[in-house]
Amino acid sequence: MRRLRLFFFLAIAALSPPMAAAQLRPDYYASVCPNLQSIVRESVRQSMGHSPVAAPATLRLFFHDCAVRGCDASILIINPDGDDEWRSPDDQTLKLQGFQTVMNAKEAVDSDPQCRNRVSCADILALAARDSVALSGGPDYQVELGRYDGRVSTRGSVVLPHSTFNLDQLNRFFSSLGLSQTDMIALSGAHTISAAACSFFQYRLSGGGDPAMDPALASRLQGSCPGPGAPGFALLDAATPVRFDNQYYRNLRRGWGILGSDQVLYADARSRGAVDRYAADERAFFDDFAAAMTRLGRVGVRTAADGEIRRDCRFLN
Repeated sequence: MRRLRLFFFLAIAALSPPMAAAQLRPDYYASVCPNLQSIVRESVRQSMGHSPVAAPATLRLFFHDCAVRGCDASILIINPDGDDEWRSPDDQTLKLQGFQTVMNAKEAVDSDPQCRNRVSCADILALAARDSVALSGGPDYQVELGRYDGRVSTRGSVVLPHSTFNLDQLNRFFSSLGLSQTDMIALSGAHTISAAACSFFQYRLSGGGDPAMDPALASRLQGSCPGPGAPGFALLDAATPVRFDNQYYRNLRRGWGILGSDQVLYADARSRGAVDRYAADERAFFDDFAAAMTRLGRVGVRTAADGEIRRDCRFLN
C-alpha cells in the first residue's frame, strides 16, 4: 500500500507544473501596474517607428534569453569583468535595436509611479517580443507574467542552435527546453521578419552549392556575399520582410530558405508536412506560434527566492 501511495504521489508530481511556471498568469500585475500592457505596446510601437530592425531584434533577443538560462532577462546583464551572455560569440549578432526597445519599454513602465520597480525586465522583454509580432501583423496572444529577473549571466552558459543544424540536432536542442518538433517549426517562422549575415549561409554557396537551394536564389546571394568574410546580409523572407506572415514556409517549399537549418525543415520528410500545413494555412501557423511562444516563455522562470526585479535591466540591484 505504501508503494502504491508513493507511486501515486510521484505520478501527480510529475504531471504538476513546476512552481515557477505555476506562478505565471496574464493578470499578474493587474493590481500593481494595471496599464502595463498598453504602456509596453505603445513604447514598442514607437521603437518600431524609429527602426525597422526593432521588431525582429526584440523577438530574437527573447529567444536568446529563454534558450540559455531561461526567461530571466540575463541576456541584458552587463558584468564589469566582461563575462556576460551578450558578449558570447553566439550573441554578438544580436542587434542594438532589440536591447534599446526593451530599455525604452522599461523606462516607459517606470515612468508610471504605480509601476516603478515593480515589473521585472524578464516580463517586459516577454511583452515586447509579443508586441513586436503583433504590431508586425502576427498573432496577438496573451503573455503569461510573473517572472523574476536572474542574477547570473556568463559567456560560457551560451549554447544555441546553429544555422548548419540538421533536423535531429534542432530537435535535440529544442527538446532540452521542453519543446517539441512542432514548437520548433512554428518558432522558426519568426524568421519571416529576420535577416542573416553572409557568414551564416556562405557555406551553402561554395563548392558547387547546396542542391536544396533554388539556383536563382543562390546566384542572387552570390552577388551579396561574393566570398568568405563578405560583410553583407540577406533577408530571410525577401518577399514580405517586415510583415509577420506565413511567407517563410512558402519560401521553403520553393527552395528559398537562406539558412541550412531553415531549408532542412522542408528537405527532411519528417518535418515537411508541418511546413506544408503552415504554408497553406496562416491561421494554423499563428495559433501554433502563439502556443510555442507561451511554452518557451515558461522555460527557467525565476521566483523571488532565486531572482529579483532589477531597477536597471543592465545591472544587478
